[in-house]
Amino acid sequence: MKLRSSSYFLLVCFMLFASSCSQSSNPVFKRYRTVFKIGNQQEWASKNLNDRQWKTHLELVPDGQVFWSRTPIDILKAPEVLQPYGLRLEVYGEYEVFWDGVLIGKNGNPGQEADLPPEGELWITFNIPTHLTNEGEHVIALRLSNYYYPDHVGNYGLQIDDYHDLLTDRLIQNSYMHVFAGAFLIASIYFLFLFLGNKKEYLTLIFSISCLLFFGLTMTHFVRTTIPIHYSLHVVRLEVITSLMFGISFLIPLYFSMQFPYPKWKLVLGIYTAILLFIFSIEHHLFDLTILNMTLSLLLFSLCIAVFGVYKKAKGALLVLLTLLLCIFIRYSVSLNLSLFTGFSLILLNMLYLLSLRIKEQRLAYENSLVQSTRLRLELLKKNIQPHFLMNTLTSLIDWIEESPKKGVMFIEALAKEFDLLNQIENKTLIPIAQEIALCRSHLEIMEYRKEINYSWQEEGIDPEQKVPPGILHTLLENGITHSFPLEDNSIKFKLVYESNSDYKCYTFLTFAVIVGQEANTKKEGTGLKYIKARLTESYHEQWEFTSERANHGWKNSIKIYS
Repeated sequence: MKLRSSSYFLLVCFMLFASSCSQSSNPVFKRYRTVFKIGNQQEWASKNLNDRQWKTHLELVPDGQVFWSRTPIDILKAPEVLQPYGLRLEVYGEYEVFWDGVLIGKNGNPGQEADLPPEGELWITFNIPTHLTNEGEHVIALRLSNYYYPDHVGNYGLQIDDYHDLLTDRLIQNSYMHVFAGAFLIASIYFLFLFLGNKKEYLTLIFSISCLLFFGLTMTHFVRTTIPIHYSLHVVRLEVITSLMFGISFLIPLYFSMQFPYPKWKLVLGIYTAILLFIFSIEHHLFDLTILNMTLSLLLFSLCIAVFGVYKKAKGALLVLLTLLLCIFIRYSVSLNLSLFTGFSLILLNMLYLLSLRIKEQRLAYENSLVQSTRLRLELLKKNIQPHFLMNTLTSLIDWIEESPKKGVMFIEALAKEFDLLNQIENKTLIPIAQEIALCRSHLEIMEYRKEINYSWQEEGIDPEQKVPPGILHTLLENGITHSFPLEDNSIKFKLVYESNSDYKCYTFLTFAVIVGQEANTKKEGTGLKYIKARLTESYHEQWEFTSERANHGWKNSIKIYS
């Protein structure tokens, strides 16, 4: 059933992806090879200029010199009435735009960049007069300079379409992408607060940071429509995008490695990180190539982890494997940018699904621990008021009343005090250590009347501000009484020692007595020890350690609670 639902999910994603890719209008123009020449002659803007001797590429144009580019264009369909065409350019430099020799726009101050502050935008749209866009051959000529990046001279981005559509399409696209990015920002903040509530859940933190980086990647990529960017700042934008990609390419495999752990996964992940650093460093100025290689490394490494997870029959591994295969197919079917955002969104949704499975398992485990804790608490309470206990206690009480009515009254008061304390702590998860110690002292007082053994209680280093699960020390005390014989002086001593440091808090419970039996039977756990472990799990999850062992003086129990 889960496989079918996963397959339907991926099918729906693929259909939406395919439909979004198919929504593209027929081109209205055809572009030919662009040629370049260094110089500053106004007649080079002419439509009929002979440019056969011009170069197809310029390696370097130093010192902000003016140079020209010419691009032949075929208009395949004339514009509708009152619907002029627009020209969108993405050019490194400041320039003037000529269409068939007619100046149609200006972006910055070509040739004056060294003397004037940066002006203009990297992405800009110009209106083309309707009478210049008849069907047939045309020429776009640019008079430009590139002061800040003189080696970035080559083909530039160019698009011709309805002027209104060119202005509004990107605004509409950006509005959707801002909503899309905002969803991941909200997810990042939500799961960050979840992590702050339980700082040991590192998968939650990794997912939160991944969503935040993907939000940053989306906003940085689509910032060009909302914030004017001069071409001199474009490399800074690309550096930010590449750095965000590096973070995502590291965190996603890290998440899958922790979700589907494999042998020596930390070593393998370290090797992958070294490869990722190599890709990030080598040919770093080729941003598109660096992003592409990091994306492929991410997909291939995550694919191997998912295959291992499927082999181990881990929950959710098959869905991750199918999603990664779909992402690889998308990568080789559409442009890098579209595949990047589509693939990452699918992968992050998979990570969210795995995280939801983990949270569900933790919730069920917590509910089970509550049920177990309740059952054990009832059993422990039943143990304290069971007929055998009451019969022995009442028999002792009758004897004391007959022999010494005053001590008999004290015996009744001690018994009432213990039951009152048990009633106070029964439904609490944590209680002050002082209350737990009071319960232990009260129980020793009762047992001293019952067994006529001298019980003593000592404590060392106790911090009254600390809290513990109710009944755990009382249970250790009962075990010590039940499984011990008094020393030669008819006494049994109990001592509680508290120690703490930056890593953990430790309670050591010592019994000074003659232990019943020659060897400790540690293989079989009684109700008391099960109760202690259930209580520790309920309050501290897995962040605790409990040991119980024989010692020279009798018995030693140790409870460590990690920070």
